[in-house]
Amino acid sequence: MVVIRLSRGGAKKRPFYNIVVTDSRNRRDGRFVERIGFYNPVAAAHEENLRVALDRLEYWRQNGAQLSPTAARLVKTYARKTVAAV
Repeated sequence: MVVIRLSRGGAKKRPFYNIVVTDSRNRRDGRFVERIGFYNPVAAAHEENLRVALDRLEYWRQNGAQLSPTAARLVKTYARKTVAAV
């Protein structure tokens, strides 16, 4: 099954997450098919902390990809924020 989930990067105590499309059997930080965004929970006030390519997300959702619970929460937040900005 193809899944959209977070892949952790960054230094110790400074997490940075890529939002990736991967096979569910791959490791959390292992091989992935496509990177569709990022999440930086410790971003400064003037930095962007979340970005998602919504067009690519929809493409993968239409082709059967499932969102992890955390990725779903972040996408929902991002979509709400971008609609409010438009």
